[in-house]
Amino acid sequence: MKKKVLSIILAGLMGAGVLAGCSTTTVEEAGEATADTQTATDSGAAETQSESTTETVTGEGDQTIHVFLYMQEHEKAIYQKLIDQFVADHKDQVKEVVFEVTTQDEYNQKMIANMTAGDMPDVFYVGPAAVRSYVDNGYVLPLDDYVDDATIKSIWGTTQEIYRYDGTNIGSGSLYAFPKDLSCFAFAYNQDLFDAAGLEYPDPENPYTYDEFIEVCKALTIDKDGDGEIDQWGVANADQFGMTPYLYSNGVKFLNDDMTKVNVANNPQLTEALTFYTDLTKNGLTPSVEQDTALGGYQRWLDGQVAFYACGTWDVAAFMDDATFPYKWNLCGWPVGPSGDGKSHTWMGSVGYCVSATTKYPDLCAELVAKLSTDADGQREVSGITSGASIQLPNIVDLAYGEFKDAVANGTVPYASNVDVIFGYFDGNDHYEASLQETDYTYNAEWFTPFWSGVFNIKNGDISVQDYLNQVEPEMQAALDEAIELQNSATK
Repeated sequence: MKKKVLSIILAGLMGAGVLAGCSTTTVEEAGEATADTQTATDSGAAETQSESTTETVTGEGDQTIHVFLYMQEHEKAIYQKLIDQFVADHKDQVKEVVFEVTTQDEYNQKMIANMTAGDMPDVFYVGPAAVRSYVDNGYVLPLDDYVDDATIKSIWGTTQEIYRYDGTNIGSGSLYAFPKDLSCFAFAYNQDLFDAAGLEYPDPENPYTYDEFIEVCKALTIDKDGDGEIDQWGVANADQFGMTPYLYSNGVKFLNDDMTKVNVANNPQLTEALTFYTDLTKNGLTPSVEQDTALGGYQRWLDGQVAFYACGTWDVAAFMDDATFPYKWNLCGWPVGPSGDGKSHTWMGSVGYCVSATTKYPDLCAELVAKLSTDADGQREVSGITSGASIQLPNIVDLAYGEFKDAVANGTVPYASNVDVIFGYFDGNDHYEASLQETDYTYNAEWFTPFWSGVFNIKNGDISVQDYLNQVEPEMQAALDEAIELQNSATK
């Protein structure tokens, strides 16, 4: 294990420390956060009460496993049941399983402390963006030799790819985690607004082209009360997370193949896609930057003011709740650009269960993470097949296409009927494909921040697309160079 990495990265200047909205802390970010955390502790600012809860399940053996995760209370009850079953099935081996659950923020801080102290839990989370970092620094165990091939093959192929690493490339080599879940960003549309406009619903088997999408949005952008002001728009977008599917669907890549150089200034596919994207606002088919600042796109979607909006798998429960969203709706694909591969593309996310490389009981821990991820009864409950409330989609492919789809069709699980759109993204079929963002393959995502954070200037008409790309590329490259330097420091 490269213990020197933590001392090297204490000098990092990012200062952010943890991945807000992502699954886990990378080793490099842990080092940076350690410095910030120590400063806060010295000043007394970091003294907060722990939000962790711990349950200990005992057996009759001599092996102790510490499981440390973050999740919500309703999830915890399901996974506690799985751990209870696991201990009962292995009572001759297990002395106790200590199941510690906390919030995401506290999880990150505790993992930083664990890394610094060299005292890792036996089972914990790793996200796709952190796999390279955790493996390079000797924190996680390859699972191939501990879990049977049939169990590995039962999960979505995409999750196998994002948790594989061969020492150079993500997507190949040994498997280092089993998915806790898999999610993606699909597109949602308000059926009631389509009905009022007399439009046919989007075809889930044939995503719109850019041009078709513009025409539909024009028909759905309306001054409903006749006061001369638009009060219903075709679509609302969020630059930070809702822009890239439009760009990916035109074949856009921001980096070269080995992800060492930013390529945005001389990138025709990006110029074309970013022009399309920003013109949606400049032409009034989305709320203006000022209007979006006053009331965000998500709230406008909930209020029935926009016809299309992004829908993560985590949004479905809210959209199915009549009190939150009192409209009929369904799923469709993101529009397909003229210079892409003909598919609708989006990004996906996940968090996975991994096993510490220093655990004393690798066989038992590997069996536990496989159970947490692929136990059929557990997956039926978290997906809603038996509970009626879907926390996530099943990790097991056959279960997703079989019992889960049946439960959606008969109303047992409240879900959008076009769930095959999401499955298409997961599977990668003739119409859909989901992948990690390029930020998940680099040591941090700071290089992309300058890009998305200034796009509003194009929408406002303050700068042309090409001038913007020329301007932002050097700043992006400088941030990427810093990330590469961190990566090299960690692996030499």
